[in-house]
Amino acid sequence: MEKTIKKTGIPNTNSIEELAEFWDAHDLTDFKEELEEVVEPVFVGAKGTSLTIDLQLTEARRLKKIARSKGIKETTMLRQWILERLHEPSPPTARKTRRG
Repeated sequence: MEKTIKKTGIPNTNSIEELAEFWDAHDLTDFKEELEEVVEPVFVGAKGTSLTIDLQLTEARRLKKIARSKGIKETTMLRQWILERLHEPSPPTARKTRRG
């Protein structure tokens, strides 16, 4: 006796990870009737700039430990620290005097 395979629909989610898992296990041609043409971009990249930060191994380990204790990624931890620092009031800058 053959088992019938129950076809599930395409998941309605914004999670790239969930969609990737779904399409790793399914074939697009099985869902032709559910597909629709989309004119606007679905996944838009973040508007910002990426930076590379060089850390010593001990510094990177410490960062990872702190981030893990808060349940977040190291990059999230760094971004929070940078934003906190950027939003602090700036100390007055020393004025350069001109000699001559």
